[in-house]
Amino acid sequence: MTECDWCNLSEEDKKYLLCESGYWSVFLADEQDYIGRCILVLKRHCGSMAELNADEWNELRELVCKLESCLKAVLGAALFNWSCLMNSFYKAAAPDPHLHIHVRPRYDKPVMINGRAYTDGEFGHHYALHKSGAIPAEDREEVFIRLKERLKC
Repeated sequence: MTECDWCNLSEEDKKYLLCESGYWSVFLADEQDYIGRCILVLKRHCGSMAELNADEWNELRELVCKLESCLKAVLGAALFNWSCLMNSFYKAAAPDPHLHIHVRPRYDKPVMINGRAYTDGEFGHHYALHKSGAIPAEDREEVFIRLKERLKC
C-alpha cells in the first residue's frame, strides 16, 4: 500500500483538488477529454466498491448529486458517464487497487471556455476511449475555478 499513487499524492498532485468530504476527495482530472471530467477518490485504501461501508456509500451518493448539479449549472452538462475501472492496477505483478470513480460529463451543446467552443462529438453514444484530453492550460484552470467556486462537499 505504501506505493499506491492515490495514497501518496504530492502537493502538485493535489493542485486540482476541488473539494474534500469526510471520506472522499474530488479532483478535476488531468485529462479533460470531456470538459469537467472529475475523479472521486476514496480517502482510505480500498480495493473495490463492494468493500465500501454504509457511511462511505451514503457520502458517495451525496457527492454524485452535488457534482452532477454543479456540472449542469456551471458547464451545462446534459448527462453523465460514471465509471469505476480498476484495470490499470491489474497490470502490476501484485495488484493493489485503490477505489476511484470517474465522471465524464456529456454535452448536447458546445461548452464555451475562454472564447473556445468544446463540442461533445459522441454525445448520446459511449464515451470515446483514447480521445485527446489536451486543452490549453488556461482553459483547464478556468474550468477548475468555475467548479471549485460552486462545488461544496
